[in-house]
Amino acid sequence: MPSPAAFVGLMSGTSMDGIDAVLATLDPTPSIIRAGQYTWPHATLERLRAAASGASLTASQLAHLNSAAGEAFASAALEVIGDYPGEILAIGSHGQTLAHGPDAAPPFTLQIGNAAIIAERTGITTVTDFRARDIAAGGQGAPLVPAFHAACLRDARESRVILNIGGIANITGLPAGAKAHISGFDTGPGNCLLDAWFRKHRKGLFDRNGEFAGRGHSREDLLRLFLEDPYFHRPAPKSTGTDYFSLEWLEQKATLTDYSPEDVQATLLDLTGHSIADAIEEASPRCERVLVCGGGVHNPALMQSLRERLAAPVESTAAVGLDPDWIEALAFAWLAQRTLQHLPGNLPEVTGALGPRILGAVYPA
Repeated sequence: MPSPAAFVGLMSGTSMDGIDAVLATLDPTPSIIRAGQYTWPHATLERLRAAASGASLTASQLAHLNSAAGEAFASAALEVIGDYPGEILAIGSHGQTLAHGPDAAPPFTLQIGNAAIIAERTGITTVTDFRARDIAAGGQGAPLVPAFHAACLRDARESRVILNIGGIANITGLPAGAKAHISGFDTGPGNCLLDAWFRKHRKGLFDRNGEFAGRGHSREDLLRLFLEDPYFHRPAPKSTGTDYFSLEWLEQKATLTDYSPEDVQATLLDLTGHSIADAIEEASPRCERVLVCGGGVHNPALMQSLRERLAAPVESTAAVGLDPDWIEALAFAWLAQRTLQHLPGNLPEVTGALGPRILGAVYPA
């Protein structure tokens, strides 16, 4: 029996902790054949982090970084494809976000990772630049995964919220019933501030298991200052990025030298939990279950913070059969399929776009 036709999804989020790659079939329902996280080349990662943090780049430096990122995405795709004997119809590559300004005049977004290189190295049609069309249509360009959540995780009898905790956290409200209104938006920082503060004060990429935060005490005065930020009080649709929630953002809010690094870390963990819980309670007050995916699902301190703040049960998407580590990459495989089928990939009720749009730029094999 021949192997079924498959798609590849590639995702590197704002945490930049690696390139998530999945090889999956999508019909009749998504099924992962193979998945893995692939490490960014060190020099490329350092340049990406600097660029996302506001470092100035010449046009030549940006073009070179775009190509270097494209080579890394291509390598990740080839690794996950391996010796798969079936046909691979397309690769969906989100790219690496360096800037996101949907409320600027004119609005903009930038995800790099030269898709021509991916198509050339793999010999597979590649779809990328998913956010740009939604922004051109007056939308936020993000989050885009709620359309995938609605297609694959909606339940006729249970009102759910899908919570993705990457560098930035976003939620999708999925009320029970096929015709109920779907909501979704970026709630604010997920892991981004926690990771940035940890890297400033400790060796390593992130606070494993929330241990560094666990040594400190959340400071109520500092938390109040953070939560006063206008972003948390803006109505949806809204989206944000690490070019907004950054170390500079932290340092503008308070004199952080007045607090121990551990206390700041504990307060940032509280900020993530508090802002997410507030957003869920306001947007989905009848939520019966919160299903979590993304890197934050592995932070027990953060998960406990959410359980303490929310009335609904909080658990991993593994409980409903989807591995929390690969949902975003899988979503971009699904979005690539939508593009090739000439079907819209955005939800205007989430992004605020003028209407449904076919997303992405296609680089044929």
